[in-house]
Amino acid sequence: MNKQTTILILLLSTIAMAQKSQDKLPYYEIPEYSKTYTAGTVAARQVDGLGFRFYWASEGLTEKDLAYKPSDSVRTTMETVQHIYDLSTVVLNATQKKANSKIDMSEMSFDYLREQTLINLKKAADDLKTSDDISKFKIIFGEKEIPFWNNINGPIADAIWHCGQLASFRRVTGNPINSKVNHFTGKIKD
Repeated sequence: MNKQTTILILLLSTIAMAQKSQDKLPYYEIPEYSKTYTAGTVAARQVDGLGFRFYWASEGLTEKDLAYKPSDSVRTTMETVQHIYDLSTVVLNATQKKANSKIDMSEMSFDYLREQTLINLKKAADDLKTSDDISKFKIIFGEKEIPFWNNINGPIADAIWHCGQLASFRRVTGNPINSKVNHFTGKIKD
């Protein structure tokens, strides 16, 4: 084999492996809903909805998209993705009864942040679905414990808000969300 053929094969293999890895990420579609309504299943569904929205708001972002910000006083798309990752960590830490600490994201790539955010949300939703008492999932900052209620109106709602920003910013840069995404059903149209 010549050098160019070898490079081409390696490149195609890498692309295929990356695609295969992306296909395994949670929230391409929203999971089936629970047959029962409990505090845990309702909270989990809210996190699942966030996961689905984040999946599609962040799917296929380019370097141009990640660098975009509408004004000097606003975060870039990449900084917004970092913030959503941080919020997903707060949600997950609550369901795993762990204290929150400052996270250094300076060396984290967009792909890593996206993948970890989706994994964090999936783990948190799974924890919530199986819980019969979500009041035990407190947000912990140092010695301070904050009730789960604040997770709903705080990190979860905030992250949903920021997914809307991602969607809006990418429209401006000419890279809108896949038009087959149906946020109402949580499915992809055929």
